[in-house]
Amino acid sequence: MPNLHIMPSVLAADMGALRAECRRAVEAGADGLHLDIMDGHFVPNLSMGPAIVSMIREAVDTHLSVHLMLSRPDQYLDAFIDAGADTLHVHVEAECDVAAALAAIRGRGIRAGLALNPGTPADRVASLAGQVDELLVMTVHPGFGGQSFLAEVLPKIGDLRAAWPSVDIAVDGGINVEHGAETVEQGANILIAGSFLFRAADMRAEIERMRQAATLPGARLT
Repeated sequence: MPNLHIMPSVLAADMGALRAECRRAVEAGADGLHLDIMDGHFVPNLSMGPAIVSMIREAVDTHLSVHLMLSRPDQYLDAFIDAGADTLHVHVEAECDVAAALAAIRGRGIRAGLALNPGTPADRVASLAGQVDELLVMTVHPGFGGQSFLAEVLPKIGDLRAAWPSVDIAVDGGINVEHGAETVEQGANILIAGSFLFRAADMRAEIERMRQAATLPGARLT
């Protein structure tokens, strides 16, 4: 069984039964949960806030990867860390001092993640090497779930893996068995899947299919 990390994206869960949905994902073999936080400015949608993250933290004992799709993520770092985030992602395109935000996240003792939109080139993040525990490569334009995978992002994943050999690389957007395997071939080792997993008739079976479709010599997430 290949060793990679699969994280269902809570954005695709039934929000009316969120505690049960999160428990279902963990019981199905997920390695953690991914939470998308949207402000209606950085992306044209609104989602959950720190209170929901805190509720999920109380409901399940698993890794919580929190993705801040916010224009000013620096103003909310402490709130989401206090709520229970284990990895906190800020966008390189955010309207703040991204390096300072990454340092602040690490200063609180959790993993610092750096997200890139599909159109952002790999070299945009080069100056932040050494300050990042995880790169999050968006394989759709962020803001809405259920979008189709953008295959043109695949070469960027390969470029990032070559430049960042010891950093976790996550992918998010349109990920299923086929696209997950394609991204792993390029160097990704964390697969985030929303609609594909939460809408599956058997989430456990689909998580196992994703593992079997990919080959990875070793995982980096701690």
